[in-house]
Amino acid sequence: MKKLAILGSTGSIGQSTLSIVEQFPERYSVVSLACGRNVDEAFAQALRWRPKLVSLATEELAAELSAKLKEAGVSGVEVVYGTVGTVACSTLPEADFVVSAIVGVAGLEATHAAILAGKPIGLANKECMVAAGEILTAAARERNVPILPIDSEHNAVHQCLRVGAHAEVKTIWLTASGGPFRKLPLAEFASITPEQALKHPTWVMGRRITIDSATMLNKGLEVIEACRLFDVTSAQVRVTVHPQSTVHSLVEYVDGSIMAQISVTDMRLPILYALAYPERPRSTLTFDLATLSHLDFEQPDLERFPCLRLAFAAAEKGGAHCIALNAADEVAVEAFLERRIPFMGIPRTIERVLAATPEAHPATIAEVLTTDRDARETARTLLAK
Repeated sequence: MKKLAILGSTGSIGQSTLSIVEQFPERYSVVSLACGRNVDEAFAQALRWRPKLVSLATEELAAELSAKLKEAGVSGVEVVYGTVGTVACSTLPEADFVVSAIVGVAGLEATHAAILAGKPIGLANKECMVAAGEILTAAARERNVPILPIDSEHNAVHQCLRVGAHAEVKTIWLTASGGPFRKLPLAEFASITPEQALKHPTWVMGRRITIDSATMLNKGLEVIEACRLFDVTSAQVRVTVHPQSTVHSLVEYVDGSIMAQISVTDMRLPILYALAYPERPRSTLTFDLATLSHLDFEQPDLERFPCLRLAFAAAEKGGAHCIALNAADEVAVEAFLERRIPFMGIPRTIERVLAATPEAHPATIAEVLTTDRDARETARTLLAK
């Protein structure tokens, strides 16, 4: 029985993880949940799973949940809050495996603490790896802690890499759907609305990641994540637009062989893979080969998607530029969703923040968070003007 700590349990990845636990009760149980600000969902999850520990964002929300649990006659569930609470969830001694699915850098400290505590990580938070991947992977190697990617593309790469040695890898190919604007004339980009950008053609995801997919910044973050997770250079990572989203990623080896991972577009499969690794449990998440009538692969248009170009440039420099890329994007996406800037204002904001970011390589999580805060402040100042 593997006991899970789930960071971001009320989000889509967290809920999908809980559905896997429900499907495999003989394999998995839940011992801690970090729930953010959703008190009602936190209450429902605490009622269903009876974890030892639940964390919420603030003291007020934690008090509200405690009152609801007491009123319902639920005992034995400790409620904590804030970053300290999230860290407590990720380092709970009983936890055998930590699913890191908090959006943004909010889950960074808890993920790092879990690695330091020797907990295997199922990573669904690419921002952690983008901002502090050098620190996280070094700590994981030092303690022999596996970091298993849940993000579908990196999970696919992880599977493809099982057939060859690291020195035999020539290129990692990350697939991208191209988002909703793959064929939209460039002249119409100026009038793209949040409603249009939130309509992803393949995946159902959170608001920020859906906008990032529309700008292809999401794929850029994945390039940086791949470099850190798989210890390759940015020159060894390529992006190909694959509208069917059937091939989740590919690995090309030096002898010319290419391995592709194909499966249903359902996040439960990569979650199950990470939870069960190195096993492969039998599941109902099967793929109908008859649907493979054709597969399209295209070169990404960097004029249409400048965020991808900016991400490759940040990946080359590493350190503070990767942190600033992610931070500036988060601020810019929020401004776009609030209709304060146009769609193409997102890459313009990121580019200006990157230009103002000095080259540096933070050595601690505290330094990473300081760099992140500085980049956000720079972005907000630029947007205010």
